Amino acid sequence: MAFKPLHDRVLVRRVEGEEKTKGGLIIPETAKEKPAEGEIISTGDGARKDSGELIAPAVKAGDRVLFGKWSGTEVTVDGEELLIMKEGDILGVIA
Repeated sequence: MAFKPLHDRVLVRRVEGEEKTKGGLIIPETAKEKPAEGEIISTGDGARKDSGELIAPAVKAGDRVLFGKWSGTEVTVDGEELLIMKEGDILGVIA
């Protein structure tokens, strides 16, 4: 991929949600919410302290993360819809 986020930003691919409910009902496309779970594709170099020292990102490529419902900016890279967001918008890493 020819895209690398800058500073403390990360590039995230949304993980698609379930097509059925636990009861077996199929959820139509129009009723689905966008998932708030994704996989980190790439990260920037990290944020900088006031002293200029680099703070390395806490996430890395391949991590599965949860983020806020309205987090990030949708972009299309190589024909794929991805999100760019600040590392601070990530709520946690799924172990």
